[in-house]
Amino acid sequence: MMTAFVGYVLPWGQMSFWGATVITNLLSAVPYMGDTLVQWIWGGFSVDNATLTRFFAFHFLLPFVVAGATILHLLFLHETGSNNPAGLNSDADKISFHPYFSYKDLLGFVIMLLALTSLALFSPNLLG
Repeated sequence: MMTAFVGYVLPWGQMSFWGATVITNLLSAVPYMGDTLVQWIWGGFSVDNATLTRFFAFHFLLPFVVAGATILHLLFLHETGSNNPAGLNSDADKISFHPYFSYKDLLGFVIMLLALTSLALFSPNLLG
């Protein structure tokens, strides 16, 4: 949601400006440090060029942070296994993640990448 919001601000029109002003002002409700937090995000005392630069950086970096957190989550999940609150023995019908599911996921990723590349190269006007 945050990536989408900071991307919404990037065109820098009236709707973007006032959207950034209203949403970032919500942080001023944080006790003791709300106003300081808002001024830090704005880069000054109002929404201006520094805010746009910061939101562009957030918009670029946040997907990498989310991807890294997802990879860490999957790594820890497959190292320790899932929780079993019922206590039932579920080891009998398990198959390992690698190579079965990892190859399946890799195949799906390659197919989607080929489809997107084909669209971008052969019909770029369809993508907008």
